[in-house]
Amino acid sequence: MDLSKVVAISGKPGLFLVTTQGAGKLIVESLIDGKKTPAFANDKISSLEEISIFTTGEDRPLKEVFMSIHEKLGDKLDFDPKKASPVELREKFLVVLPDYDEDAVYQSDMKKVFQWYQLLNDKGLLDFTVEEKKEEAAEEAPVEKKEVKKAATKKAAPKAAPKENVKTAAAPATKSTKKPKKV
Repeated sequence: MDLSKVVAISGKPGLFLVTTQGAGKLIVESLIDGKKTPAFANDKISSLEEISIFTTGEDRPLKEVFMSIHEKLGDKLDFDPKKASPVELREKFLVVLPDYDEDAVYQSDMKKVFQWYQLLNDKGLLDFTVEEKKEEAAEEAPVEKKEVKKAATKKAAPKAAPKENVKTAAAPATKSTKKPKKV
């Protein structure tokens, strides 16, 4: 799931997909109606990749929250976030993210998260199977990198030792033979 091309623009409803970049502006396509419009540098534009939710511990990226919604509530939400009562929104959000910061995450934030999830899922922009494969590959990759680093460190150590010996042996000889130059 790549959320870097999906943006929210302050003052405009819904989400937008970045199609191209121009001089001082982005051309975005609305995910609601498909219309292309410019978004200028003075607009407050937030990429969904950079948005995170406050928790009592470490902040959680929106991508992880979407994955949690998918795991716990499924593809289709069984409620309408726009019409849900504040109590129902809190209950659903607690199911999805039990450690969210109740003082920092507002009801409007909860509505946005659920609305964005539903919109992105309806448009087919959320692919959770790809994420699972990437996580498996990421778990295997660090093991291989550590082995490569260990091998490189073992090879580099013998090369470093002779260089140090050469420097220490050459240093006294250069001091005694060089005379200061007069200007």
